[in-house]
Amino acid sequence: MTDTNIIKDKIIENLKKVFDPEISVNIYDLGLIYNIDVSGSPEVKILHTLTSAFCPAADQIVADINSAAISVEGVDKCSVETTFDPPFVPEMMTEEVKLALGIF
Repeated sequence: MTDTNIIKDKIIENLKKVFDPEISVNIYDLGLIYNIDVSGSPEVKILHTLTSAFCPAADQIVADINSAAISVEGVDKCSVETTFDPPFVPEMMTEEVKLALGIF
């Protein structure tokens, strides 16, 4: 496994500890993380969305994504970009999350 793969895996591990406070599910398994680009390490870029453009916790979620990335050894800087293209839909969730939330 290359260093960049290890860095990406550790970022994902940390992102699974970042929860959407309105749903109480982590943002990675919710399907809110679209891309994690570690090719420019030690700077990484994360593209994500929110469940709603009007999410009251948006600033905190972005800060938590940034913290999740820069706490990984080998990452010095993280730029977090929020997009709504494509918009979030429940089909983006993992099967486990859909089952836990009663979405079939």
